[in-house]
Amino acid sequence: MRVVIQDNYEKMSKWAAQYIAKKINAHKEDRPFVLGLPTGSSPIGVYKELVRMNKAGEISFKNVVTFNMDEYCGLPREHDQSYWYFMHDNFFDHLVDMNPDNINILNGMAEDPEEECANYEKKIASYGGIDLFMGGIGVDGHLAFNEPFTSLSSRTGIRKLTTDTRIVNSRFFGNDPEKVPAYALSVGIGTVMDSKEVLVLINGHNKARALAKTVAGSVSQMWTCSALQMHNGAIIACDEAACGELKVDAYRYFLDIEKDERL
Repeated sequence: MRVVIQDNYEKMSKWAAQYIAKKINAHKEDRPFVLGLPTGSSPIGVYKELVRMNKAGEISFKNVVTFNMDEYCGLPREHDQSYWYFMHDNFFDHLVDMNPDNINILNGMAEDPEEECANYEKKIASYGGIDLFMGGIGVDGHLAFNEPFTSLSSRTGIRKLTTDTRIVNSRFFGNDPEKVPAYALSVGIGTVMDSKEVLVLINGHNKARALAKTVAGSVSQMWTCSALQMHNGAIIACDEAACGELKVDAYRYFLDIEKDERL
């Protein structure tokens, strides 16, 4: 596992965007580059930088197919808190050459959610899998909506959200946890682990424990992020604020081994 530490959120976001752009630009295969994407506050800086690079002609999304991690159940895509809305508002609508047909987001209004999830897995497989999955984690280490104690071999499916997750996300729903949907559709940990590379963003003091568990904790369903220790292409991009619970030797090791990646 690589851990790339940057001074702050802005540099972390810029590094991650540059890494993604480099991978897309180097993609020479006939099939599209398949990119997995998250929502939440962590990737917003990355999306802004990718949009800037796209408008400047530094990267093209013409041959990119995207699959998002998750979507709330029961929210129509026009709802301002749906993840379909979030992705278009923060990213897709600002790209100059993104083909709308190449955008894949789970349908939280599907009549048959289980079939929706099964078809999502099949569609990912039809493209030959995901080349790079960018993600973020929650304060309890959940990756996508794979809450604590979700199987580390889970596939895309229906997830019940914990009270803690609904409380954290209530800031987007008038600070009322009861307004946060109780269920979501989410890719599984197994789905993410099948990707050729996984790039996870971790920033802020409130994610310090989660970072430590991701990097150096025991591999456990209690911290679903810990599964990344078993992925040969896992990269953590983090800021200094998130490093507060790393052991000093581990922190120094990652600074030394990735010193050429500091912006």
